[in-house]
Amino acid sequence: MKPMEKTKQLNDLTLLDRFLFASVMEDEETLELALSIIMGEEVHLRQPNQVEKEFRTMPWLRSVRLDVYNVDDKDRLYDAEVQERNTGNLAKRSRFYQALIDSTLLPPGRGVSFNQLPASYLIMIMPFDLWGCGKYRYTFKTQCEEVPGLYLEDGVTRIFLNTRGTDDGEVSPELAELLHYIEDSSDETAKRCKSGRIQKLHQRVREVRASEEFGVKYMQAWEEKIYERMEGKEEGLAEGRELGREEGREEGREEGREEGRELGEQRISALTRRLLEAGRYDDLERAAQDPACREALCREFGL
Repeated sequence: MKPMEKTKQLNDLTLLDRFLFASVMEDEETLELALSIIMGEEVHLRQPNQVEKEFRTMPWLRSVRLDVYNVDDKDRLYDAEVQERNTGNLAKRSRFYQALIDSTLLPPGRGVSFNQLPASYLIMIMPFDLWGCGKYRYTFKTQCEEVPGLYLEDGVTRIFLNTRGTDDGEVSPELAELLHYIEDSSDETAKRCKSGRIQKLHQRVREVRASEEFGVKYMQAWEEKIYERMEGKEEGLAEGRELGREEGREEGREEGREEGRELGEQRISALTRRLLEAGRYDDLERAAQDPACREALCREFGL
């Protein structure tokens, strides 16, 4: 198990930290400022920001927790995320996030037009260059390989922002300043920024850092993280002692666990699709609540 990460003081956090990012962007005006710089146009949000919003299609399926989520007055949906470490799966993770968001946007039932799906922008901000091309901004849309310039027009845009880009001439000076500030959200960096909008953003950062309410929330979040880590360590030690008695079969056991998890997820996904296709929404709800019912339905469909 990795050593416990050293606790940072709230004043030492930058906007690449999920807690500070969500706390600062909880303010609607602040998120509007940041999105306006990123989008290169004025963005006006039409509802309170949703931070740390959880998306899950079914109770037994995997969920994701989005950092900041909102919709503007043109019905464009935004999900803004920060990612401090390169986990090696961000491209695929963005695909999963997009699919999960889309699955919640239309009401159930027949007669619903897919054209009601709004345009969506998934924005990931990170202090590393996923593709090594030196860009501050990588924008992805679905395009036809055989016909250059022909786009699918599905309304989906994924934007990856690299705080360490080098192509200053290809993005606005304000966007470059914003990305530098997100990585180093200090008074010194803010003073070097010429953008009035970034000065307002920094004022909000200072307010959060000085807030007793956010200070308490931050410590509670750390206490919870430490408790979960210690609890997991105890469970791991107990399991390790037990498994140590059967060391020769450890590799096969671990492979079996992994295979079982994957098969279980595939089985549940298949059941969900079958029930949706059959219009059996009541059975779907019962399956979500009752493992015995879920197992019986799996047998019914031969899963």
